[in-house]
Amino acid sequence: MTRYEVIIFWSAEDQAFIAEVPELPGCMADGMTHQEALANAQVIISEWIETANELGRPIPEPRGRLVYA
Repeated sequence: MTRYEVIIFWSAEDQAFIAEVPELPGCMADGMTHQEALANAQVIISEWIETANELGRPIPEPRGRLVYA
């Protein structure tokens, strides 16, 4: 299991919860519940990393949670 930050929010346009992984560009998933969106995000994170490895692209280290802005 990876330790990337996942931000989950409701999208009225999509009528679904969206799980976004800010540290991995373009890495997003959706689901009808928070739990489903998070589970789908875990799958997409693994696929994102696998694809980056295949293409020889760098994989960012998880930074953890933003404490201040």
